[in-house]
Amino acid sequence: MAKTLFTPNSLIKLHRHDLPPGLDFGPVVAVDTETMGLDPRRDRLCLVQLSAGDGTAHCVQIMPPTLGGRGADCPNLKALLADPAVVKLFHFARFDVAMLRAALGIECAPVRCTKIAAKLVRTFTERHGLKELCRELLGIEISKQQQSSDWGAAELTPEQLAYAASDVLHLHALWEKLEGLLRREGRLELAEACFRFLPARGALDLLGYDDPDIFAH
Repeated sequence: MAKTLFTPNSLIKLHRHDLPPGLDFGPVVAVDTETMGLDPRRDRLCLVQLSAGDGTAHCVQIMPPTLGGRGADCPNLKALLADPAVVKLFHFARFDVAMLRAALGIECAPVRCTKIAAKLVRTFTERHGLKELCRELLGIEISKQQQSSDWGAAELTPEQLAYAASDVLHLHALWEKLEGLLRREGRLELAEACFRFLPARGALDLLGYDDPDIFAH
């Protein structure tokens, strides 16, 4: 059974182990992950957040069997993330697709990444974080206070869930703004080529080719 949390402008549903069957996120689903660290070869996947851009966030808590969970036994979640008919929308997709491959054994594709899009068209600034983009493009303030909290805890706090949800609730609106800028600057086709490469980039990272980077001199 889902645990439901109401916030002023959104609805957050926490699911243990897997998504319930029958959920329809439409043709584009916003996705983010929370983990025990930033190395997908070492650190555990703890939470996967998803939103259809409708003000509702679904958070799937992934726990290993040692903590009473089911680990990678989440067929509904994996089917959605691997569905070639559904675009997965991320911010900094390079990390998330690598983590999902390592933890769940799936290739997450096709994908879009708002961070790559921002870097392609907002070359007048180095501020490409989600917090800055939401403020500058959407006029929305999001908090990053819970970013470094313990996501491996068996019971997540309402503050953690609100933070996790904020990472996906605005991605559809943010992509709409960035897609317009990519079209305006004639870089949408280049962005799409970058997005198609992201699953391979994640696979290279898992093999240790982030350093040395095989694309470097």
